[in-house]
Amino acid sequence: MKKWLIISAASLFALTACGGQGNDVESSTDDQNENEETENTEETAEDENSEEDNTDMNEEETAEDSAEIVYEINSDLWTVQPIEGTDADPEVVLLTIDDAPHDHGVEMAKTLKELDAPAIFFVNGHFIDTEEKAEELREIHEMGFEIGNHTKTHQNLREATEEKQREEIIELNDMIEEIIGERPRFFRAPHGINTDYSRSIVEDEGMTNMNWTYGYDWETDYMEKDAIADIMVNTELLGDGGNLLMHDREWSADALEDIVNGLRDKGYDLVDPDQLK
Repeated sequence: MKKWLIISAASLFALTACGGQGNDVESSTDDQNENEETENTEETAEDENSEEDNTDMNEEETAEDSAEIVYEINSDLWTVQPIEGTDADPEVVLLTIDDAPHDHGVEMAKTLKELDAPAIFFVNGHFIDTEEKAEELREIHEMGFEIGNHTKTHQNLREATEEKQREEIIELNDMIEEIIGERPRFFRAPHGINTDYSRSIVEDEGMTNMNWTYGYDWETDYMEKDAIADIMVNTELLGDGGNLLMHDREWSADALEDIVNGLRDKGYDLVDPDQLK
């Protein structure tokens, strides 16, 4: 910053009396004013450029956030398929994690994040009913992962009254919205069991109903890292549009990197849920 030139009244009188020196003072003052005006103009230009840069960055972030919807769920096979009329690649699979965040949800999210592997985390209400667990859900969401509804208490909907079914779905949507600021777009019923009434609630809530094409980590033979990693990649059920089910379990968490790499080695891309209708 430039400092103003301070001149006493006596000094100013003496300089003025000397003629040319007085003109030098006025010239110096004028130069300072011009310099300050130039600086102000430059600062204004810098501010405008900065605002333009911020606008460009915001537009880029918005473009990145708004992925094109080119896939949908086949409600007969529960596979992911390209929407008719798009040129989306059919050789894809969708990763989903149920019963989160139990013990390993955040760990699984970190592994997927490091691998740049998108997934949907289907959560239960009884795993997010404390501030500590709500913070885990918030952390998973802030890493960029889609959060789905897996009912409030993992209730078999076929054994529940309509009032209870509504509570299981709607109240969990409310809980999730309060924690992450948005309602789930996807619903998965416990045990894959839907009812006509639960389907109507899901539709009214604007959610997509989703089951899966295969999963194994709840079977005793696959409750171990190498076993679950092998079957998830080498099962005969793996194919285009596979909707892969895993759970928030230690063995699935341990095998997750091998599963992702194995699927990619076989030529499958991983569907970004933002691309799903």
